[in-house]
Amino acid sequence: MNHPAYPASQAPRPPRRLASFELASVPGSERVALARVAQSVAGLNLPSGRLENLKTAVAEATMNAIEHGNGNRSDLTVDIEVFFSGTEITVAISDHGGRGDAGWIDGGEVPDLARKLRGEQGPRGWGLFLIRNMVDRLEVTASGERRTVWLAMRTQAPQAAGPGQEE
Repeated sequence: MNHPAYPASQAPRPPRRLASFELASVPGSERVALARVAQSVAGLNLPSGRLENLKTAVAEATMNAIEHGNGNRSDLTVDIEVFFSGTEITVAISDHGGRGDAGWIDGGEVPDLARKLRGEQGPRGWGLFLIRNMVDRLEVTASGERRTVWLAMRTQAPQAAGPGQEE
């Protein structure tokens, strides 16, 4: 597997790779992805709610890679890597869609249920919105025809700033 480069902005020390695997671009691969990612982070004591959020984000990003990135072509793989550095888990989900339209990545409009029900917005567009709200950070990189979605999740929820403190 051709592994994507870990973004330099992610961590001050080199990350440790916990898992690296590829999946065919077929329906159901997202379930395999979330199970394998969960297994790879099992020893990190990620609170159950945060683990469920990470699994949901991984499944959604994998479905996006299969559908939007690889065009549902079973001959193209989705490559997934899981890293850990300090207190942060990073999951890289790569597809072959870097050459195509990346409009779904930019997010466009924030989904609005009322507008969707009135037909003013298309029925799609919830995936990236969901992913962004499930993880601590989402980044997208592209190199040639490879596009990688990076999902970052701290092992503990960030502490809310107290009065007069900055986050």
